[in-house]
Amino acid sequence: MSWMVIFVSLLLINPSYSRYDDDEQPKIFIVFVSKSHKPSIFNTHHDWYTATLQSLPPSSSSSYHSHRPCREIVYTYDHAIHGFAARLTHSQVSHLRSLPGFVSIIPDSVHQLQLHTTHSPQFLGLNDGFGIWPTSNYGEDVIIGVLDSGIWPKHPSFNDSGLPPVPKRWKGTCEEGTDFQETSCNRKVIGARAFYKGLEEDLGHRVDKDGTQSRSPLDTYGHGTHCAGTAAGSVVQKAGSHNYAYGEAKGMATRARIASYKMHWGHVGGSLSDILAAGDQAAADEIDVLSMSVDDGGIKELRDAFALLTFGLMQKGIFVSAAAGNDGPDPKTIKNLTPWVLTAGASTMDRELGADVILDDGQVIPGVSPFFADAIVTGYSEIYYGDNSNSQGCLGGSLSSTEVAGKIVVCDSTGLNSAWDQGTVVKSAGGVGMIVIGNKPAAQLLTSESRLSVPAVEVSDTYGSKILDYIRRRRLPTATINIQGTVIGSSLFPSPKVAAFSGRGPNKITPEILKPDIIAPGVNILAARTGFGAGTTDEFEVKSGTSMACPHMSGLAALLRSVYPEWSPAAIKSALMTTAYNVDNSGKYITDIASGKFSTPFQQGSGHVDPNKALNPGLVYDITPSDYEAFLCWMGYDATEISVFLKDKKVDCDAIRVSSSPGDLNYPSFSVVFESGKTGKMKHKRVLTNVGSAADAVYKVKIRSRTSSVKISVSPTKLVFTSNKKSLPYEITFESAPGTTETEAFGSIEWYDGEHVVTSPIAFSWATTTTPATTSLISSA
Repeated sequence: MSWMVIFVSLLLINPSYSRYDDDEQPKIFIVFVSKSHKPSIFNTHHDWYTATLQSLPPSSSSSYHSHRPCREIVYTYDHAIHGFAARLTHSQVSHLRSLPGFVSIIPDSVHQLQLHTTHSPQFLGLNDGFGIWPTSNYGEDVIIGVLDSGIWPKHPSFNDSGLPPVPKRWKGTCEEGTDFQETSCNRKVIGARAFYKGLEEDLGHRVDKDGTQSRSPLDTYGHGTHCAGTAAGSVVQKAGSHNYAYGEAKGMATRARIASYKMHWGHVGGSLSDILAAGDQAAADEIDVLSMSVDDGGIKELRDAFALLTFGLMQKGIFVSAAAGNDGPDPKTIKNLTPWVLTAGASTMDRELGADVILDDGQVIPGVSPFFADAIVTGYSEIYYGDNSNSQGCLGGSLSSTEVAGKIVVCDSTGLNSAWDQGTVVKSAGGVGMIVIGNKPAAQLLTSESRLSVPAVEVSDTYGSKILDYIRRRRLPTATINIQGTVIGSSLFPSPKVAAFSGRGPNKITPEILKPDIIAPGVNILAARTGFGAGTTDEFEVKSGTSMACPHMSGLAALLRSVYPEWSPAAIKSALMTTAYNVDNSGKYITDIASGKFSTPFQQGSGHVDPNKALNPGLVYDITPSDYEAFLCWMGYDATEISVFLKDKKVDCDAIRVSSSPGDLNYPSFSVVFESGKTGKMKHKRVLTNVGSAADAVYKVKIRSRTSSVKISVSPTKLVFTSNKKSLPYEITFESAPGTTETEAFGSIEWYDGEHVVTSPIAFSWATTTTPATTSLISSA
C-alpha cells in the first residue's frame, strides 16, 4: 500500500494491531470521533461515549484485574481534539470501528522527550535598551504552556517578584499531589498538572513505584524545568554550572507566565493518551503558546495524533513550537513535520567549553570538555589506544586494567555506545582520563551535561588524526589535558553552526513543505535545574538538544504575541522565518558541523532566528485554518477524514484539487520536487500581507539562485500595498532544465522596500519518480 493511504484506513488497518489478535487483555486505545454524529438522545458527548462503550461485548479475559475495568473511559478530549481514551480489548475495538461517528482508533504508545541561558539572550541580540524585549514588556501576561516532565517551582528562575496578578482569562489550576501543593504555584508558574493514567496502564503499576518519580507536577527528571526556564525564566544573578557559563541567567520572555503540563516520567517516558490529555487541557486553560520538546515517535499512530492535537491548538490561536529531533546528521531525520507547527533545529553559540590536549612534543590539540579545572588530569600521563575495533571504541569488556591503569585512553566515537558508557569502561579499567575522537568535523558529543566518571575531552576527527599519528610515531606517547572553561567569542568555532545531532530534511512525508523551519540555540544551554535527588548543589545545568532550541522559539513567539496579540500563529511563524539570517559571526554562510560544508535549507530551514528583526518583518505569509482545506485534500484525505481536523466541516476535495496544488499552501518557504532527468515546470501561489507601519508600501522582488539547473521567475515583480490593499498575491514559477544531474539545489527570493527584507528559502530536489500529489501528510512509515 502506498504512503497516500488515507487517514481512516491507516489507523484502522494497521499491522500494530496484530499483536492483539491472540490477546484479549484490555489495553488503552485512543478514539477520535466526529462530533456531529452524536445522537440527540444524549445530552453530552461523554454520555454518548459511555453508553457506546457499555454496549460493547464484555471482555473474555479471565486474567484481567477487576480493579481496572474494561470499557472504562480514561480521558475525554473535548478542546483541541475530540474523542476519548478507554480500556478496550481487540475485539471491542473491532466492534467499535463499525459504528458511525467513530472515525479512527489507535493504540496508546510510549515515547521519549527530545533530549540531547546565561549567554543565549546576548547571542540573539536581546537587549534591555531597545528591540523586542522592551517593546513586548518581556512578554508580560503571555501564557506559555510547557508539555514536558513537570516543573521544580522553588527554583529562583520561577520567582514572581514584580509580576502583576495572574491574568483573569486563565482557566487552569495548580494540581496538588505528592510533594506538590497548591501554594507551589505563584504569579510566574500559574498552573501545573500531571497526566499519568495511560502510562500507568502500560506499566501495570504507579509511576512513583520505584521512588524516582513524584505522582504530581513536580519535576524529578529535570527536562521540563530546564525548558521552562529557557522559555520564560525570571532573571537570576550569579548563575552557572560547575563554574561554567557564569553570569546572569534569564529566559526569552522573562515576564511571561508558565503553565506546566507533566506527561513525561523519566526513563520510562510518557504515553500518547497522556500527551493528548495534557495538550487538550492546555487548550481549555487558554494558554497562548505551547512548547513541546517531544519526539513524535517515528510511527504512524503517534504522528497522526500529534497532527490532530496541534491542528486543534492552532485553530484556537495557540502557537506551537516543537523540536526537530536529535537523529541527525542523516537526511530525512526531521521530526514534527506538520506545517501548522514551528519546527526548530539546534545551533551552536559563540560560547565553548574549551579544553586542550597537550602532547609532549608541544602540539596543542583543541577540543571541548564537560569538566572543570579541579577535576582534570594533572601532569603528563601515558596515552593508550587499543589494537582492535572494540578496544578503540572503548566497548564494554574491551579494556584491560593491566594495559590501561594510570593512562589517558583514546576512544573512537563509533555510535555503538555513548561517551558516558565509554567513560565508565575507561574508569573501571583504571584509566585516569579519556580523549574522545568525534566522527564529525567538529566536536559535538561531549557537552557540559555529560556526567562522565572520568575526566574527558573531545576533539574533532581532523585533530584526532593528529593525535593518532603522534601515538604511532612515539615509543612512549604522553599528554595532559588543559581545561580552559568558558570561552566566549571563540575564533576556533565560528557561530552559529547547525548542530550535528539536529534533525534534517528533506521532509519525508510531504516534501512540498520545507522542514526544519528555523534553527535556534540548542548546544550547551544553561537553564534551571531540578532540585530533586542527591548530587550537585548547582541550581543550573547545561543541556544540549533540539529540546533546548524549541523553548527558545516558544519564548520568542511569546514576545511577538505580546506585541501583536491579533496575529495568527502562522503570522508569528512567518515573521520569525522570513527575518532569519544565514551568515555566521565571521561573515561566512552558516556551516553544518556534520559535513563541515555550508548549511542548506534542509539543515537550517529559513536560517537562524533574529528576534529583533522579527519584531518588524514588513510582510507576513498568513494562513487561516480554512486555508489548510486544500492542503489536506491534496494529501489524500476525504471529506470524512478532513472533518476530524476541521470539526465536521464539509469540504469538496474534488473541486479543490482542480484549482490548486500542495505547494500552494501559503508557507514562508518553498520546497520543489522535480522528476530526475526530465524537464519540469511548477507554479506556486503565495499571498503577502503588509504588517508594516506604513499602509502605502512598494516591495520589489530579488531572486537569488545557487543553481543553473532551475529557472525561477516571479509575477508580478512589484507589489504595491495601500490601505485598501493590505494583502497581495504573486506567483512563482520553477522550470527544471532537461538532463540535469543534480539531486538537490537551493536559492531564495527576497521582497524588499528599502527598509524590510522578506526572505524565503527555496529547496529543489530531483527524485527518480515524482511524488504523488495525493501523498498522505501523516501516514508515512
